[in-house]
Amino acid sequence: MEKIIQYKTTGTCCHLMQVKIDDDKITDVDFIGGCSGNLQGIKSLIKGMSIDDVITRLSGIKCGDKSTSCPDQLAQCLSSFKAKV
Repeated sequence: MEKIIQYKTTGTCCHLMQVKIDDDKITDVDFIGGCSGNLQGIKSLIKGMSIDDVITRLSGIKCGDKSTSCPDQLAQCLSSFKAKV
């Protein structure tokens, strides 16, 4: 069964993410705010990936002098989801 997560980000231009997950795989993700081209690229690349693969690949990525980034926030969103299920 598909699950939909909404996650409010911190420290990024994107301020909200909505992630759709089915059977431990990302089926879709939408970003509110942020760099449209980069976020469309991330969306395209992670569709069909497992939650664990996305977390591994995106955790710890920084944007400029910020301590986080949109990809890192997505990894935190998915880690938080995994901790609750």
